[in-house]
Amino acid sequence: MSKSEKWKKINKSRKERPKLQDYKNWEELPPIPISLPIEGSIGSTGDWRTFRPVIKEGCNQCGICWMYCPEGVIRRKEDGTFEIELEYCKGCGICGKECPSNSIEMIRESDINDG
Repeated sequence: MSKSEKWKKINKSRKERPKLQDYKNWEELPPIPISLPIEGSIGSTGDWRTFRPVIKEGCNQCGICWMYCPEGVIRRKEDGTFEIELEYCKGCGICGKECPSNSIEMIRESDINDG
């Protein structure tokens, strides 16, 4: 099924829509509105994060982390790999929990030497 056909199927009235939406990867998702992170009144969220997600080798580029990130801070780069915008990441760990290849590790901020 083409992307436009799948979108038409999803975009039907509530009664006509299938109860279960089946997606194999992030590319099959219909276009959805999301808000991107911005600096808030008390600064960036990354300033107070306790754990940091780190994408390890072995990532299969499925995009599950991108779909589940509640803050929208995971981005797909042009080469197909994903990166995490740490400035706005809260360190909740949902991306790591949902990663089917266990390629995202949550590392304590105090154990990371950025200098």
